Amino acid sequence: MNVPHANVCYGLLGEFDSPKDLMEGLSQALGIGRKHDMVPLVTLVGGLGGGLGGFFFQLWVNASSYPMNIGGRPLNSWPAFIPVTFELTVLGASLFAVFGMLAMNKLPQPHHPLFNVARFKRASDDKFFLCIEAHDPKFHLAETARFLQSIHAQHVTEVRDED
Repeated sequence: MNVPHANVCYGLLGEFDSPKDLMEGLSQALGIGRKHDMVPLVTLVGGLGGGLGGFFFQLWVNASSYPMNIGGRPLNSWPAFIPVTFELTVLGASLFAVFGMLAMNKLPQPHHPLFNVARFKRASDDKFFLCIEAHDPKFHLAETARFLQSIHAQHVTEVRDED
């Protein structure tokens, strides 16, 4: 038997007039910091992978797979590999940075429960929003609403997740 899934609370959405109103003390209250930022590490891994991959591919091709004696230079002449290695380092780092950032931000996201809130349309115009999600261990509907009002949210709206 198929039972329709009921609307569940996704979280509470606070609306603010300016970024200053939203940001005052918020990062400390939410425990947000640079320590959770993984983009630099992902970029480093992409850069190292691209550079090492490019270098060893050239080494394999020139010394093993398709050796050519050109002007008497050694088959594993690493100075000749530097330009390609550098370019693949930059390419790997930039691709990993962009796609890693998109993946960590869960983008693209064609639908999100916040899109069900009519006031959220103003996020791209002149308002700033903060959503505290219900799966947060400290989430309690009344206490979270009081918290958002204590940091001067103009409107607090319950966000429903409609399947």
